[in-house]
Amino acid sequence: MNKTIRSQFPALHQQVHGRNLIYLDNSATTLKPQVVIDAISEYYSTINSNIHRGIHYLSQRSTERYEQARETVAQFINARESHEVIFTRGTTDSINLVAFSFGETFLEEGDEIIISAMEHHSNLVPWQMLCERKKCTLKFIPFNNDGILDLEIYTTLFTERTRLVSVTAVSNSLGTVNPITEIIEIAHQHNAYILIDAAQAIQHLAIDVQALDADFLAFSGHKIYGPTGIGVLWGKETLLDKMQPYQGGGDMIETVTLEKTTYNKLPFKFEAGTANYVDAYGLAVALDFVTSIGIETITRHENNLMFHATKCLEAIDNLVIYGNAPRKAGALSFLFNGVHASDIGMILDKQGIAIRTGTHCTEPIMHFYGISGTARASFGLYNTIEEIDFFADMLVKVGMMF
Repeated sequence: MNKTIRSQFPALHQQVHGRNLIYLDNSATTLKPQVVIDAISEYYSTINSNIHRGIHYLSQRSTERYEQARETVAQFINARESHEVIFTRGTTDSINLVAFSFGETFLEEGDEIIISAMEHHSNLVPWQMLCERKKCTLKFIPFNNDGILDLEIYTTLFTERTRLVSVTAVSNSLGTVNPITEIIEIAHQHNAYILIDAAQAIQHLAIDVQALDADFLAFSGHKIYGPTGIGVLWGKETLLDKMQPYQGGGDMIETVTLEKTTYNKLPFKFEAGTANYVDAYGLAVALDFVTSIGIETITRHENNLMFHATKCLEAIDNLVIYGNAPRKAGALSFLFNGVHASDIGMILDKQGIAIRTGTHCTEPIMHFYGISGTARASFGLYNTIEEIDFFADMLVKVGMMF
């Protein structure tokens, strides 16, 4: 990416421990462009007012921005209808919404759910909770040592009681880009619904929900250069209409008496309470920013970063990369033999390099490899080949230290 794009991210224009910041922690959260920061500041400074509840000018303007943000999200993912877009607090909230509302509406004791063994805890724990609550069975698609899902075993997991599949599009710790088109087709062949966790895909790859034909898709704003605390659940209208609300109060009501409440239409049925209208607008600005660059352009740039970084790390003695799928995006996890991930992270931090260390909320993956965690470098649209080279040079020195 050129210097003009990098110049739009003020967080990059600082030093850490006397070194220019190299930010390689994008899977955890992305930095924010000035246009998003300015949009949020302008919103709070001018028209800030609660939506849907006022006839005055500020409330009307705020409502317009909020609903336009929904339109922007719908266009970005090519949703058929904007009211299929539900604003949530993030991917975790979106998945919990489906686990509760879909679960209460469609699942009975003895039914089955399939997820993969490489899921983030946010796409594991809600289904465990649902299975405990409804006495259902949770099944897992295994992956091999390269971090590739076994689709042959996947096809054998289905029975007449399988109701839902929930799979990540891109692994946050291994970087594996899963074949979600094929995974979706197989689920539908067995009359199962499917949710795609796109938290680690939305910023790297083009997402078209109509072309994919998934039933639900979830992502977070802060993963795609937008604010924290805002996310999206997209779902097919026919399913969302049948599902009961996740939470009560505020905008989700149609009428309320002391005896009974009737629920609002989509999307408001799932948006209880005061909406995070400012950050919804900030998310829309972030999506427009990404669109102005071009998601295909971003994909090509990040693929080059991943290829270059992989080659550099493969050449370092005693360094092991975890996850060697032929198609990867965003994340590169690694360890030196006999060196704790935290030690790697602390040494790199002194050189101004920000990476993530630990389990990355994927403890089952760490159990599979028999390790306590990894060091993870993850890339965004503003990272450069020069940063990768410096990062690799510092890793060589880390290896020599141990």
